[in-house]
Amino acid sequence: MESKHFDVIVIGAGAAGLMCSAQVGYAGKSVLVVDHAPKAAAKIRISGGGKCNFTNLDVTAENYICQNPHFVKSALSRYPSSAFIELVERHGLEFEQRELGKLFCKERASDLIQILRTECDWAGVEFQLKTSITKVQSIPAGKIQLNATGRYLLTMKNSEGFFEISCESLVIATGALSFPKLKATDFGYQVAKQFGLEIVPTRPGLVPLNFEGKWQARFAELTGVAFDAQVSCNGKSFSEAVLMTHKGLSGPAILQASNYWLEGQPITLNPFFRVDLLAELLALKKSGKSFASWLSKFWTKRMAQAWLEWFLLEGDLANLPDAVLQNYAQQCQNWALYPSKTGGYDKAEVTLGGVDTDGISSKTMEAKNQSGLYFIGEVLDVTGQLGGYNFQWAWASAVACSSAISQL
Repeated sequence: MESKHFDVIVIGAGAAGLMCSAQVGYAGKSVLVVDHAPKAAAKIRISGGGKCNFTNLDVTAENYICQNPHFVKSALSRYPSSAFIELVERHGLEFEQRELGKLFCKERASDLIQILRTECDWAGVEFQLKTSITKVQSIPAGKIQLNATGRYLLTMKNSEGFFEISCESLVIATGALSFPKLKATDFGYQVAKQFGLEIVPTRPGLVPLNFEGKWQARFAELTGVAFDAQVSCNGKSFSEAVLMTHKGLSGPAILQASNYWLEGQPITLNPFFRVDLLAELLALKKSGKSFASWLSKFWTKRMAQAWLEWFLLEGDLANLPDAVLQNYAQQCQNWALYPSKTGGYDKAEVTLGGVDTDGISSKTMEAKNQSGLYFIGEVLDVTGQLGGYNFQWAWASAVACSSAISQL
């Protein structure tokens, strides 16, 4: 294999890498997928509680965070979620729709991995797993170099030693820094820097928020208790479940807000977003019923009791002025909290930041300053909200890239 040449080498056997490889293979190109992990698509396997939220029925550019908000539009419009749904339906994948348009595998995420691997097999894609890349070289046109017949020469290492493989097109689909236990690395960023591309500073995304002091202690006492709330941060609001943990808060609404939270800033929770709390309090006052009894129907007993301790309502409702109830309602519906930090990359589902899209073609995913070098998926400065959007970006960016390479 030391002197082998491929039309395309894809670094990264994740969602974007597998999707791109199959599409390019179908176009008649020779394709090699390289990954240092022992198995392909490890992140797919564990995502969505093992059932993989692989796309969403309603995908728009507004569901993504990117320094250039227009960058995602071209790829998403050319490969919508309906196109990926058609692909998995052809393979007979059973899936289910959940809240807010989320689509999950009905049985297990490995069913989706099998579809992607089957597509790669049908397209003649070759794999080189358990293999690290130690060097990436760009070969100037017209320069003859041993073992190199293309534009790129990659030095690799596996259990058998070092070897070199060349290619015409090099696709970086390495993912980012989240889930280091799954062998996530910054390799994609290193390649980008090598070829003069900028990196938008990275931080954990879709991640639990940790607290210190009294709120950490209070949440720890209620670890495992969940409640619905509207969580707001930096002008964005999400109304989903919030989960209390021994370190702070998690759950879908918190994970969503974490993408927009910066250290030192507050988040605001409104657990009563579905009701007019002031109207409820005034009705309770008129009827002579207690707020505690109303809360016990609204939440679990543990949560209701804790709330009354955290937000003390002194005196009987019947004796409290309406102005006091109005202030209390406002306080309850604008619960400001200051997280101390995120749960870090170990707990993050995605990585914010990445390869600056100003240096990448939004139509082809090719580096503007380096012919034949492409970046797809999470390695780019594109982060989707929770709900299948990051996988849809993987599929869409992979197809945009593969379409461009297929026409070469």
